[in-house]
Amino acid sequence: MALTQRLEFRQSQALVMTPQLMQAIKLLQLSNLDLVAFVEGELERNPLLERGSEDDAPVRGEGASAEQDFPGGDDGADSGAGGEGVRGNGEPSDDWMSRELGSRAEIEQTFDTSMDNVFTEEPSETATRAAQDAAPTSYTEWGGGASSDEDYNLEAFVAAETSLQDHLAEQLAVALTDASQRMTGQYLIDLVDEAGYLPPDLGEAADKLGTTQEAVDAVLAVLQTFDPPGICARNLSECLAIQLRERDRFDPAMRALVENLDLLAKRDIAGLKKICGVDDDDIADMIGEIRHLDPKPGLKFATGRTQTVVPDVYVRPGPDGGWLVELNSDTLPKVLVNQSYYATLTKTLRKDEDKSYFADCLQNATWLVRALDQRARTILKVATEIVRQQDGFFTRGVAHLRPLNLRAVSDAIQMHESTVSRVTANKYMATNRGIFELKYFFTASIASADGGEAHSAESVRHRIKQMIDAEEANDVLSDDTLVERLRAEGVDIARRTVAKYREALRIPSSVQRRREKRYALGHSGGAISSSNDRSRDIAPA
Repeated sequence: MALTQRLEFRQSQALVMTPQLMQAIKLLQLSNLDLVAFVEGELERNPLLERGSEDDAPVRGEGASAEQDFPGGDDGADSGAGGEGVRGNGEPSDDWMSRELGSRAEIEQTFDTSMDNVFTEEPSETATRAAQDAAPTSYTEWGGGASSDEDYNLEAFVAAETSLQDHLAEQLAVALTDASQRMTGQYLIDLVDEAGYLPPDLGEAADKLGTTQEAVDAVLAVLQTFDPPGICARNLSECLAIQLRERDRFDPAMRALVENLDLLAKRDIAGLKKICGVDDDDIADMIGEIRHLDPKPGLKFATGRTQTVVPDVYVRPGPDGGWLVELNSDTLPKVLVNQSYYATLTKTLRKDEDKSYFADCLQNATWLVRALDQRARTILKVATEIVRQQDGFFTRGVAHLRPLNLRAVSDAIQMHESTVSRVTANKYMATNRGIFELKYFFTASIASADGGEAHSAESVRHRIKQMIDAEEANDVLSDDTLVERLRAEGVDIARRTVAKYREALRIPSSVQRRREKRYALGHSGGAISSSNDRSRDIAPA
């Protein structure tokens, strides 16, 4: 077969990912915090972008919102709050801006820009940002008169958090005066993990530090006297022993208990009494003391910060028995395209590269504003469909949560499944039953035993927890019993699925629950077990 070179013309169609499309997809899956950080960066880079002023924002309640009516409501009711809503008959409403602001032409004349380039802002947030960005007015606000060319930053006044290593290093400087011991102590402190534990094997420490193992053990003994009690232990038994010594309660019986924590984990009370040589009352008191100890003392100095969840969507009961779905305007960045500034610049620019630069800035700014607007509309549309699909959850609770997948929502709103997946990522909804991630409402389907409507996996898990919480000490439910009761309620579920859900809820087996309940009632549960229960509560593979 001969190899030849030739030129060919072919015509084909392909989807091209333009930079603007990639930007819109990226913004769609960002959380509200990441979105704010992204927009702040664009405001710094693009001179044609600016934050919307307080006059550019409508009054509260005129943002994106929607009302979904359910059986019992007024089928002809509208959202009444403007925005991309859903009327009682299921038809979308296109009143994105409130009628109280006047006609579209009047609004565009007021803003000095097209409505397509406006992203509404909440007045309260504008005032807050203006107050934060304003320069200090009093002498004390400038930090005692110290002058600086940097911007005023409130974070500069926040006290620094003390880490676990810093806390231990401060005590080390007081406890040890010898330079070699301090070096050894600092080396060991650097090995402490966030829970406050050292590695089980410290054999290499002496070789790396050029000292003896006895010297390392001596420094370790000093470190284990530091605050918090139980710090620098190498295992759980040593951690509890240190805390018991601190309380002067580490007697021979307690030592035997600490050295046999595996029996305590198995609830083998009879075995513990035999090893410790105590009676029922003493072993109960000893176990009570163990439970009051801190197994991870280092977590008091954990550096991780708890981030408060800010909902992206609010769901409130409507006046006509429906549900009002509204975007949280506090999480939406508000930016405008300053076309007046651009028009002024185009009259004065002479260089082609300058004209090209500002033309690109105008294009990027316009695309960003449109992408933000489209993102808000898409989130509202997806959230509204979720509320419509899961109306039973909002009305009657988690037991009425329906099976739902991405395809059902994407088909209903005429969008691709990947778009719905991106919208539901890192987005939260505040409801009358708490704050939930949008992905929470998408659950697997479990068939009905009588051939009726399928059940949601989340509602089944909730029902399993309800059954176990209501069980008595003398009637603990095994996994097989749970399966029988669920099937009696119309849920066709396998025993292994029940065991999987039970373990996901961190609920122990029936044998362990029986021991705990009997021990709580004051009975000597000992090694009470049932071979039948053990065979029924087998962990899933």
